[in-house]
Amino acid sequence: MERGFVLWFTGLPGSGKTSIAKLVLDELKSRGFKVELLDGDWVRKTINPDAGFTREERRKHLIRVAWIARLLARNGVAVLCSFVSPYRDVRSEIRKIVKEEVPFIQVYVKCSLEECIRRDPKGLYKRALAGEIKNFTGISDPYEEPE
Repeated sequence: MERGFVLWFTGLPGSGKTSIAKLVLDELKSRGFKVELLDGDWVRKTINPDAGFTREERRKHLIRVAWIARLLARNGVAVLCSFVSPYRDVRSEIRKIVKEEVPFIQVYVKCSLEECIRRDPKGLYKRALAGEIKNFTGISDPYEEPE
C-alpha cells in the first residue's frame, strides 16, 4: 500500500471509540497493514500535553492530530484516530486537511449519554456531574452528532 488512509472515530467519552479502534488495529495488522493508533489520552499525555478543553483549545489539538495522521497516511500507514471531536465544524476541517492527500473515513461510535454515564470507565462523568470538571463533553459542553 503506497498511501494509507485515516479512520477517525468520534463519539462521546466512554462510547467505545478506542475499544473499537483497537479491534480494527488488530485486524488490519493481521492482514499485513502498517497501522498506528492515535488515541486522545495518549496524544494528550505525549505529543500535546498542554492541550486544554475550551472549544478553541480542542480545535487546535485536533487540527494538530489531523496533520500528524495525514503525514503518517501519506507514507503508507493506516491511521486510526480515536478522539471525542465534539464539534461538526472542526470535524469538517479535519476531513479537509486529511482528504487533500489520503482517504478519510469518519466513524461515529454512537452511544447514548445515559449509557456512557453508566459505563464511566474513568470516573469522569461522575466528576463532571459534580461540577469538578468544566467543559466536559455531554455534560457542560455539547457533542454535535454527525449528520
